[in-house]
Amino acid sequence: MDEEKKTVRGIVTRGVGGLYGVRTGEDPETEILCRARGILRQKKTAPTVGDDVLIELSEGKDLSDLPAETEAFREKRSDPRRRDPRGQKPGRRSGGSAMDSRATGDDEDRGVDVDWVIDAVDERRSLMIRPPVANLDYLFAVIPCASPEPDLLTADKLTVIAENYGIECVIIVNKADIDPARAAEIRAIYETAGMRVFTLSAASGDGVDALRDYLCEIAGGGQAGRHVSGAFAGVSGAGKSTLMTALFPDLKLAAGAVSRKIERGRHTTRHVELFPIRMGESVFWLADTPGFSMLDFTRFDFFPYEELAASFREFDDCLGKCRYTKCTHLREEGCAVLAKMEAGGIARSRHDSYMRIWEEQRKVPEWKRKQRAE
Repeated sequence: MDEEKKTVRGIVTRGVGGLYGVRTGEDPETEILCRARGILRQKKTAPTVGDDVLIELSEGKDLSDLPAETEAFREKRSDPRRRDPRGQKPGRRSGGSAMDSRATGDDEDRGVDVDWVIDAVDERRSLMIRPPVANLDYLFAVIPCASPEPDLLTADKLTVIAENYGIECVIIVNKADIDPARAAEIRAIYETAGMRVFTLSAASGDGVDALRDYLCEIAGGGQAGRHVSGAFAGVSGAGKSTLMTALFPDLKLAAGAVSRKIERGRHTTRHVELFPIRMGESVFWLADTPGFSMLDFTRFDFFPYEELAASFREFDDCLGKCRYTKCTHLREEGCAVLAKMEAGGIARSRHDSYMRIWEEQRKVPEWKRKQRAE
């Protein structure tokens, strides 16, 4: 921290009711309660979970524009682990208690006691629409090979979303112990597409260590000043919760506490939280929300469907080589994509998904596409 300017660099890890929790890579266990500076609202740059931000200690308090205190942060104030980022314990200062305005009996009038403001938001690498999260680096798509039957169309939609946001998509084939042959087939589909694939059984633990080692590797490979974050997504029954429990045994307790504070225990896709997970010597920031089980693809159809082919990385070396300039890669003669598929370089299931997504997006009216883009 810059002692003279009293500034700190951090990561927005949650936001409720106009207030934000910010943590730093140097001390991820400490949450700093902040509000956004008014100039950010004027610039329409509202902080989002995952943002890298610069926060500043207020010279004077101005509570006139603070919202009424939410249940989430009212409980947070009584958390003995919450400390001032400079290392001081919460205590009294001029004007009353720093953390417990309940003693005054005027919660509704005073709002929340906040000493820090978000002064600036760094340029984002990416910004997902729903659930709202910025700067996500990895999306781990969990596909069950059995019980339930694998939904490859949904998995391929996840890869399309990741590709368009510049997020690295990693495929996790779960429940491989139930149907090893089917697990091998799915692995081959996505390895052919050029993606990293892990085959495992979250229930038995087979293969989980390899994924954990990979998380340690990517967590330690971030650039200076940048955090590394990721999220797990999958259809209901894919085994995502079991896998995350195996990978992050301490996460359940942390997520449960947040669940009680936010929405009184009701998880919703409106709330995203980044959890700092120690992976070896580094920290991996895990974005956890039920919303990642049902990523809103309908809100993502604003990009031109003619550009969908660029979202399938195994199509890359074919684009621009078809007989027709405006080839849709559906069924035209002389299509380089179809030729590569016939040669085994593209899995048929991937091309089937491409055709179905293409048709879905083509049916979206242009006015609605522009509206959603805004």
